[in-house]
Amino acid sequence: MKKIIVFVFFLYVGSFAFSQEKLSDFIDAVASKINFNGTILIERENKVVFNRSYGFANLEWKQPGSIDTKYKVASITKFFTAVLIMQLVEENKVGLDMTIPVYIPTYKGDKTITIRQLLNHSSGMKNIDTISSVESAVLNGVPLYQTPRTAKELLEKFCSEPVVAKPGSEFNYNNADYIVLGNIIEAVSGKSYGEVLRQRILEPLRMSNTGLLSQHILLDKLASSYFKRDDLKKIVPDLPAYWENWYAAGAMYSTSADLLIFSKAVFGGKILKKASLDSMFVSGKGEYGFGVWVYNDYEIDNKKYTIVKRPGQIMGAQSVLFHILETGLTIIILSNTGFIDIDGMVADLAVQASRVVN
Repeated sequence: MKKIIVFVFFLYVGSFAFSQEKLSDFIDAVASKINFNGTILIERENKVVFNRSYGFANLEWKQPGSIDTKYKVASITKFFTAVLIMQLVEENKVGLDMTIPVYIPTYKGDKTITIRQLLNHSSGMKNIDTISSVESAVLNGVPLYQTPRTAKELLEKFCSEPVVAKPGSEFNYNNADYIVLGNIIEAVSGKSYGEVLRQRILEPLRMSNTGLLSQHILLDKLASSYFKRDDLKKIVPDLPAYWENWYAAGAMYSTSADLLIFSKAVFGGKILKKASLDSMFVSGKGEYGFGVWVYNDYEIDNKKYTIVKRPGQIMGAQSVLFHILETGLTIIILSNTGFIDIDGMVADLAVQASRVVN
């Protein structure tokens, strides 16, 4: 769905020297200014310097959010999927330059697409998300996500058509790539994607507040999500959908604390080897690596850094995991309202958090 943005004019902070107290005041002021609903977590120098929740987890009941609130994290799921694939690569169970039929012999789509091309969105597959605007979604629904589908059905019905571009030739962000990757994980492991996710990442890291959304599971402390309808000029609940249909491309929920655990494990080399991380964090076509965007020469106060960023948005659910490779600064923003400029927000917080002096 097309992203709705309220352009935010962040507060100017003139001094480059920035105290911890000043950072907290700055974030509080920004959150108040944009009526932010969600949680913001910042870690620098291996210490959490900010973790605070704002607004409501449920607007109808005016239920306040907390740092324990679970949020739909949308495409941050792709980061997890990419990590699972790279773990299988390390075990020689998957090859980056092998093609889909090596692992799914019955695959009816283009048989030359490689695992690497799925990971970096250069497969050339037809984009399965055809909704062009919120107005269109409100009028016509979102058919792909409003009928329950199994992983196999998603693969066969939506991810097996002829390619629209030569595989490897261009970047085209497409949930279909990661639905195929989820099916490959299942084919190689003989287990469901959710089970592999739990056994390989969630349980070893003790991420007890993270998992896959499903229509038949009632989750404690899960934030309801909302988007803005311009025709009604008001905030409304998300359209009905089977969230499990986003599958390995976007079906996860988590908390800020759990995502920090995952971030530290990935960037700290605890669940992947350095060679795997080096492959993931190459900025290729579209400045995309494997499951994440990678920005080289990202400038903050006249210094250049390498940024690994994984945003996500599905209707009112918004999220971002932002990490500076050189300094380790990590910012996680989770929100249940889809009308803020989360990219602008995290960029501005990165500047201010980088200025903090101990």
